Amino acid sequence: MVQGLSINTNPAAHVALQQLNKTNKLLNHTQLKITSGLKVNGPKDDSSTFQISTRLRGDISGVNAVKIALTNGDSTVQTAITAGKHIKDLLIEMKGKVIQANQAGIDGNSRTALHNDFRALADQISTIALTAEFNDANLIKSGATTFTVLSSQDGSTISISAQSMDTTALAINASNLTTSGSAAAARTAIDSAIVLAADKLAVLGAASKRVDVQLEFTGSLADILTEGLGNLVDADLAKESAQLQAFQIKQQLGVQALAIANAGPQTILGLFQ
Repeated sequence: MVQGLSINTNPAAHVALQQLNKTNKLLNHTQLKITSGLKVNGPKDDSSTFQISTRLRGDISGVNAVKIALTNGDSTVQTAITAGKHIKDLLIEMKGKVIQANQAGIDGNSRTALHNDFRALADQISTIALTAEFNDANLIKSGATTFTVLSSQDGSTISISAQSMDTTALAINASNLTTSGSAAAARTAIDSAIVLAADKLAVLGAASKRVDVQLEFTGSLADILTEGLGNLVDADLAKESAQLQAFQIKQQLGVQALAIANAGPQTILGLFQ
């Protein structure tokens, strides 16, 4: 037998096969990065980065949940504010009726008509207060309670006190314009109701501002966490694309090298010719 040639073992083929397998593994790994867009697809890729990224994904999910809660809370407050503004406008319109009813010499028919208009506007206030609801929460109806909004992942909340704005809360539920005396009393009541409605709207406005500030911060925090996660795990696709081409070339060369190594033992047949 010629030294270095054997039909039982082929060291060159073994080396070529090992290198080809290594190239195929790297090629598959690079293809996975390109397909997923991630350089860390599991703990085997980078255990510490995978652990950090998993925690960040949990934080992002939690922050997004808080953001949803704040958005819903803001909508609830805005619903109350919008309704309260309509109630304030109705109160101003009611004051006009009251002033007319307090003028001297008004006849009975006119007083009755003004009274009916006054009470119709009051009934509209009651309807608005009762229906100013968002997601089963109403901050201005009779008997409304304090509303809490989740503001952080640790369970912190923003408390928004109820601001009932029905006719009873505004102390005009019994007001009428049927007599000059009741019209005079109604004037005092409606003036107080307008001031009270303005105060309640101011409280709701301050609460809305607080929720808006927290919502803006939470949105910024979610963006920062998402960007940080991307910096940790996102693949550089330009780099991975270049590596993919390089590995594809290496794979082709490896196949050729293995073919050449496998053909080596064929030379032994020449010794027997």
